[in-house]
Amino acid sequence: MTILIEQKFASDGGNVYDAFLDATIARRFLFATPTGTMVRVEIDARVGGKYTLVERREGKEVLHTGEYLELIRPSRMVFTFMVPEYSSETSTVQIDIAPAGEGCELTLTNTGVPAEWAERTREGW
Repeated sequence: MTILIEQKFASDGGNVYDAFLDATIARRFLFATPTGTMVRVEIDARVGGKYTLVERREGKEVLHTGEYLELIRPSRMVFTFMVPEYSSETSTVQIDIAPAGEGCELTLTNTGVPAEWAERTREGW
């Protein structure tokens, strides 16, 4: 399945783009849940580089991992996405950022999402 999310930000595209690749900022929002605690964030922000985010949820550590396939600042990033705790399948996430008024608009397209995880994935983004 494909999940499509669109979000406008008051910040410029470069700042929004950088937030996804800065471990200090990304730990506050990327794959974070309201009741979990982010315990580890590692981001190797280069094509072929990998990211790892681990959140402790109800006593269990949940790994989110993937590899950067395309990084074009400030307009696009593409990466693989996997949560081994819940599925052995890997999906692909494409983030496009375009100027919009005084800020920007982010379009996130997550392809290859298992049907049984579609709604939860949509809510997570």
